[in-house]
Amino acid sequence: MRHVRAMMTAPPVIETARLRLRPQRLSDKDAHIAMWADARVTRFIGGEPRAPDVSWGKFLSAAGLWPVMGFGYWVFADKASDRLIGMGGLSYFGRGIAELEGVPEAGWAFDADHWGGGLATEAMAAVLAWADANLDAAEVRCIIEPGHVGSERVAEKLGFTAIGQSSSLGNVVNIYSRTSGAQPRAHSDPQ
Repeated sequence: MRHVRAMMTAPPVIETARLRLRPQRLSDKDAHIAMWADARVTRFIGGEPRAPDVSWGKFLSAAGLWPVMGFGYWVFADKASDRLIGMGGLSYFGRGIAELEGVPEAGWAFDADHWGGGLATEAMAAVLAWADANLDAAEVRCIIEPGHVGSERVAEKLGFTAIGQSSSLGNVVNIYSRTSGAQPRAHSDPQ
């Protein structure tokens, strides 16, 4: 699954109009744990709020993607305060979903207080632009639980299209694909 043109051991800092995509820091721990303890955030991502030790383990595993895979997750930080308000990027989690094997998987999440203003689209457009410039991957895929309308809209705006479903995780997820270099679709409603 080596898709990286030049091996990256840490995420580069990318700035957008409102966000700073940057590496994780120990000072992000409390905001990360609080975000994943919120039932609104986990409703369509695992279904249950995460215990602090589970969130901490996932935080550390996300950081480990970069030195192993050459791509991974960023902290999505508010540009003005540099505070973590979300996380996401590209992954390979070995989920056992055949359609994800050998393909970078996009993922994103924001704390519930930052939903609905287009931040997920802004962040992931920057991630996908980085992927297009730095990965030798014909496509990127993502999974979204049915009914997660906000993430479905984000995926559509980013150029993802539905290609199937899987129940390998114990619940049904929709699988989406985006061809490298696909242009984001313009929409008037923020998400």
